[in-house]
Amino acid sequence: MFDNLCKFLAESFSEDYAAWLLGRPIKLTKLSPTELSLEPIRADSLILEQSEDLVLHLEFQTEPDPTMGFRMLDYRVRVYRRFPQKTMHQFVIYLKPSNNDLVYQDSFQVGETLHRYQSIRLWEQPSEAFLQSPGLLPLAVLTQTSDPALKLREVATVLDQIEDNRVKANLIAATSVFGGILLAPELIRTILRSEIMKESAVYQEILREGEQRGLLKGKLEGKLEGKLEGRLEAKLETIPLLKKLGLTIAEIAKELDIDVELVNKFVANQNN
Repeated sequence: MFDNLCKFLAESFSEDYAAWLLGRPIKLTKLSPTELSLEPIRADSLILEQSEDLVLHLEFQTEPDPTMGFRMLDYRVRVYRRFPQKTMHQFVIYLKPSNNDLVYQDSFQVGETLHRYQSIRLWEQPSEAFLQSPGLLPLAVLTQTSDPALKLREVATVLDQIEDNRVKANLIAATSVFGGILLAPELIRTILRSEIMKESAVYQEILREGEQRGLLKGKLEGKLEGKLEGRLEAKLETIPLLKKLGLTIAEIAKELDIDVELVNKFVANQNN
């Protein structure tokens, strides 16, 4: 879900991300990984955007990845092969606080070849710029603070001022998901308005992902029982994300059309 959410934000608010990372609000368009023959190398997590003279490459990470340096070099070479005249800016953005040395890695060397990129740890970033740009608002709760709950309240205050309900709903849902990295779902629910969030494309994407997983499992099993079990299993896998969005047990059961006791049992097993 984090991969899709980050892609949604970066593509929907490309100028906000360009202003933050490149220092100027450039209008960017999506660059499909298929143009670079990137499917075999985790293209699902890849965000590529371009203008006439540059390519912006983003990787959002919740956990350190020992293969990141090689991947960044590989992406750079592939982009150069396709667009030799374009400048490329590469950023790895870490969402979850970590003391692992890998989150400080910003280069990769093999033999005499040395490739550099930029690593950003959100928990070290000042919050001001994030609170001033709609597309960055959902990430603000993860920025530098001694009190994430207070930061979430600041974000909620800014969100309330957004007049476009569609934009507001998407940003509230995204903020809820990212807030779940640091805060309990119950606290998120008390701060953010969950009813408007249900109208968002982000919220619908969470439900759609669960449905797709169920259909895939059913197809693989190749029988009615498999399809039914796959759908139920996919619904259960969706519960943690809906909890991060701040929904109650009763609301989750109603949304997924399953028994409240089944939701309670799943949540209890997750907490053990």
